[in-house]
Order: sequence, then structure tokens, then C-alpha cells
Amino acid sequence: MDWLQNFVKMFLLLITMLCAKIYSQSPDKRPNILVIMFDDAGLDMSVYGSTYVNTPAFDEIAKEGLLFNKAYTPNAKCAPSRAALMTGRNSWQLGAAANHVIYFPAKFKTYQEVLLENGYTTGHTGKGYAPGKTLTAEGAQRNVMGPAFNEKTIDPPTKYISTNDYSGNFEEFLTDAPKNKPWSFWVGSTEPHRGYEYGSGARLGNKTTDMIKNFPSYWPDNETTRNDLLDYAYEIEDTDKHIGKIMATLKKRNLLENTLVVVTSDHGMPFPRVKGDQYENANHIPMAMLWKKKMNTFGRHIDDYISFIDLAPTFLDAAKIDWKSSGMHPASGKSLMGIITSEKSGQIETSRDHVLVGKERHDTGRPNDVGYPIRGIYKDSMLYLKNYELNRWPSGNPETGYLNTDGSPTKTLILELRKSGRNKHFWKLNFGKRKSEELYNIQKDPFCMNNLANDLAHITVRKRLKNKMEKKLKEQGDLRMMGFGHLYEQAPMVNGKNFYKMYMSGENPKAGWVNDNDFEDYYLDGDGNTLEKIVIPE
Repeated sequence: MDWLQNFVKMFLLLITMLCAKIYSQSPDKRPNILVIMFDDAGLDMSVYGSTYVNTPAFDEIAKEGLLFNKAYTPNAKCAPSRAALMTGRNSWQLGAAANHVIYFPAKFKTYQEVLLENGYTTGHTGKGYAPGKTLTAEGAQRNVMGPAFNEKTIDPPTKYISTNDYSGNFEEFLTDAPKNKPWSFWVGSTEPHRGYEYGSGARLGNKTTDMIKNFPSYWPDNETTRNDLLDYAYEIEDTDKHIGKIMATLKKRNLLENTLVVVTSDHGMPFPRVKGDQYENANHIPMAMLWKKKMNTFGRHIDDYISFIDLAPTFLDAAKIDWKSSGMHPASGKSLMGIITSEKSGQIETSRDHVLVGKERHDTGRPNDVGYPIRGIYKDSMLYLKNYELNRWPSGNPETGYLNTDGSPTKTLILELRKSGRNKHFWKLNFGKRKSEELYNIQKDPFCMNNLANDLAHITVRKRLKNKMEKKLKEQGDLRMMGFGHLYEQAPMVNGKNFYKMYMSGENPKAGWVNDNDFEDYYLDGDGNTLEKIVIPE
């Protein structure tokens, strides 16, 4: 009988091994995850009503899926905005990553790293987390967004549009990825980040300046600024073409049904008073989402307040990964699965009634490398802002070129109007010093021109929003609320350290993202009045 027992044991072992092999080769039915990220594109998609930008691919995703009307980034600058999305935490909860151009803290895991650890194939093309460096605790290179796929290139229509074939590199990733495993990929366009080829919107995009119907009232309205906007629009449309090709690839490979697609932008347009600021057009971002397998009703418009910090929890939820055991730090965001699977439009979850925003140090250029700290809250179509260091320049010091605002024809024009004595109004709106508190009715005043903070009729609203904001920030461990906000500014910079000191001592450091004529020749007061001449040693 021993031989029979041995035979049964061997037979059961073979069956177990065969089942294990079959199971290991069976497809993992969890969804693929695709994030497509514009770089510096505001709420300027045609589905949102833009009259001078045409985005058929973005619009189609919104038509088939969800369009978010109140999606916001917590911090309107590239690196801290992306850090919030990757971690599910607001920027003031990320230590050094509250800032721009820093070393990303090794202790914070990203959703891509967690997905990789849990059976996903990951990768990215173009711009991932940037600018900054991502290293392990031991100082080794760390791929927080997965391996890069950047080999395929194209001949771009202008000299400032990237040669990266985003859609082609995505297809390369799919070709290499295992067929029985889910994947998560990040497409990081570098458009419409500056620079632009002036006149390209009119020349190549067949656009005319009269197409712009809702011109921002904080800039001078003329051919220069309008053409600057048309050039910006042309670069958005160039990325939208890649989105169309990416969606076609998903359909061709029968992957669209079970792929969670999110298309968004890290923050608003690279123009004065937008990128790097905390006003409505800086923080309010486009967002369309599609997951055909899970969505019961298509073409829904969502009015819940949504933040970037909600995306990482959504991705892990979709992938059936428990956040608490993932190694991620506790999230302030909440999964959007309830909205994705709902059949309703409008306000879906009543708890999503506000978002928090803020900033610490962005670009270099101030004395001692300090930032311009702000905190704010959006709720009930109102925006409350608190500026904490009123003696500092919001967009960076004038003598060092207002380095927190990218160089552009619009910026140059506003600065020249003040220098020539013709008009200081636009300079004050874009670069002047600010009041301690600001309050705006976004529904009536989307350009944030009328500060209601000291209006008697709005005192109760201002106090209520301030109290709610500070309560939430304290709960989240914001150092600024505890009197230790200066600790954010001690985080070492990857580059640009001591720029102000070096420039003022005649060392001539380079700031390639602004124009040489952005640097003022005279010290200014907060209202743009000229003081003494700046003397730079030879």
C-alpha cells in the first residue's frame, strides 16, 4: 500500500504545481491606470467653453466619462503639485516637498511605487516629478514614476515643442509590458510650458486674436498679450493630438474597457498672476476621467470639490490595495470610486464641499532663499486667502527678475508699462505687494479682482472660511499653523541656492526661465514706485 500512498502524494503534488502554474498565468483583471498630465495648462479646454482652444480628444473623454467642474491642485507649481498627486497628501504635509526644486523626501512612497510592489507594470514618458531630484535614503537614484520610455522622437512643429513622441512611447511601453498583468503609466507632456514661438498660434494654428472672448482683466488687452495666449493655445492642441492617438491605441489593443484614464494639468497657465500663485486661474485645473467598465452612466459633469490628493487613494482603491498596509503615509485625500460608479451628475458626495490650497517656496531669487507662504480655502464658490509674509514680494524680488513668474511677452509688457511710467495698474495686480487677507466671489469674480476681505457684508463669511481652513490645516499637521513655517524654507534646493546674494554681489547667476530685461534697475516699493538705483559690482 506504500506505493499507492506515494502515488497519491505525487499525483496531488503534480496537480498543485499545475494549478499554481495556471493561476500564475491567468490574467490579473484589475484595471490599468493611465494618467495624462499637461504641463501648465489651465481650464482652457473647449469642453469647458474656451473659444480659442480646440481639444477634441480631451472633450471626447469627458463626453464618454466624467468632467470635473471643480478640480483643484493644492499648490500651483510643478513639483509640489505633482508631489501631492503622487502621495495623496497636501504639499504642507510633505516636508521638503512643499517646495519647488528640492530633494524629494525618501520617506514618502508614491502610488506608482506601491502599484509596482503589488503586481503592476509601471512606467512613464516625458515629465514626471519635476523639477527636483528623487533619491533613496542611501542616495541612489529612485524612479518614483517607474522606468522612462522616451526613445521615440518626432519633428515638432515649433522649436519649443518637445521632440518626445508621447503617444509613440506609450505604445512602446504597451508592447514591452506583460500581457497578463495590469499596468500603470504616466504621460507627462511638457506643453504648454514655456517657451513659445511667438506668432505660432496665428501662423500654424489658424487662430485670430478676436477668438479670445473672456480676456483676463489683470493684463493689458492688446495684440501682444492676445498672441501670447494663441501661442499657448496651440501648444495645448499639440498635446491633445497625442491624447487622441493614445486613446486610439487603447481601442486598437482592446484595452480601453478596463483602463482608468485621467487627463489633467498640474496647474494653470504660465502667465503672470497665474502659475505659481493661488488665485482661481492658478489652482483650478481641467480634469476628465474615463473607466468604461465601472461607469454606469457616461457624460456626467461633476460639481464636487476635487483635489489632486484624491487621485492616489482612487488608484489604490481601484487596484484593490489597502492604503494602511501599502507603506504610504496617511492620505488626506479620499477615493473617487463613489463618484466613478455613481449614475448622478452635479454634487455627488456632500462631504466634498471644499478644497485647501497653499504654497511655500517656489523658485529662487529672494534674500536668504525664503518663499512667499500662502494658505487658502475654496468653499461655496468663495476663495479665502491668507498671506503670511507681507514684506516679501509675491512673485520674487524685482531686482532679481520676479523669478516666480516665467518670462513671456505678457510679463515683459507689464513690466515695461511700469518702467515707462505709462501704467502701474497692471504691475500692481501682477507683481505688487498684497494685503494680509483676500476674499473673492469666484462665481461673480473668477479673475479675483475685487477683494471682499474688508467688506462689511462679508465679514462673517471671511471669518467662517478662515476658521475652517485653520482647523483643517492644524488637523493635517501644517507647520505654518504651529509657528514653525520657517522650517519649510530650510529644505535644501537642488539648484538656485543663494541666487539673490550671488546676483547682488556681481556673480551673474543664470535664470534661464526669465528674460534678461525682467531684472529691474531700481529698487521699488510695494506700489511700484521707483526708489534708489541698484548698484551691482563689476
